Amino acid sequence: MSVSPAAPTSVTGPATDELHVLVLAGGLSYERDVSLRSGRRVLDALRAVGVEAELRDADVALLPALAADPPDAVVIALHGATGEDGSLRGVLDLCDVPYVGCDARASRLAWDKPSAKAVLREAGIPTPDWVALPHDRFSELGAVAVLDRIADRLGLPLMVKPAQGGSGLGAAVVRDAGSLPAAMVGCFAYDQTALVERYVPGMDVAVSVLDLGEGPQALPPVEIVPRNGVYDYAARYTAGRTTWHAPARLDPDAAERVAEVALAAHTALGLRDLSRVDLIVDAEGQPHVLEVNVSPGMTETSLLPLAVQAAGLDFGRVLGTLVSRAATRRP
Repeated sequence: MSVSPAAPTSVTGPATDELHVLVLAGGLSYERDVSLRSGRRVLDALRAVGVEAELRDADVALLPALAADPPDAVVIALHGATGEDGSLRGVLDLCDVPYVGCDARASRLAWDKPSAKAVLREAGIPTPDWVALPHDRFSELGAVAVLDRIADRLGLPLMVKPAQGGSGLGAAVVRDAGSLPAAMVGCFAYDQTALVERYVPGMDVAVSVLDLGEGPQALPPVEIVPRNGVYDYAARYTAGRTTWHAPARLDPDAAERVAEVALAAHTALGLRDLSRVDLIVDAEGQPHVLEVNVSPGMTETSLLPLAVQAAGLDFGRVLGTLVSRAATRRP
């Protein structure tokens, strides 16, 4: 593994102008609108470098379209369960259609935050202490008793978020015990299982990992500074709500540690091609992995494109290399 901030641009595979690529976007998750924005940006970037690409939703017309005109590769720009829980990737495997990104098994693992955190912890990768609490257990065991025990064990403040989900939907920082019940209710609106973890104060950082032919490499870390202190849905996708610094304002040693931890997380979860690792860097410069995203946003305010730009790479060429490599995996 390399922690070089710049990724390679050469690849062995079919020429991009010979490829027919399908970009999947939309879906029926809470993140549909963001997915459509990601898909359009991916489509435009691929066409700008000469790739024949088309945009399609993941609906009942998809499988007949794949059978009638199989693409050379698929880019999954679907967010939420549709693009990240592994099910769509499994269907594409059944259809012998190659795609950019990790396989179904790794996608399922990364999608479920408690399972992913357990793998990271076993691999010695730092991640905040946590408890995963299904709604049924929450009710059966008594909400007050459970919440009191969580606060006693993990301390305050806490971060509450859906065990499966993205874009900051249903996430909340809890700074006093009285706010915990409302945060849990808000979380359960998006998922049947809540992940409650110890809140680590520090710098929000995202590290995108790319493999363009020479093994996974970490791009420059992107620092996230939300105006209200929480990187929620509004902060991610509303202009003026967040400031980004690419590269992050880290000293060289901390930047190196962040890159190493991100690469270790990418590898531990068995990921491929690309990922985005979200971390907190504490006051001592130590990184803590929060989650790993296998279908990162590609919008104008998304973190992976910012990292690509900070690395001095062309977004379209990066995508072209990824689809070219994916096409070589076609049976």
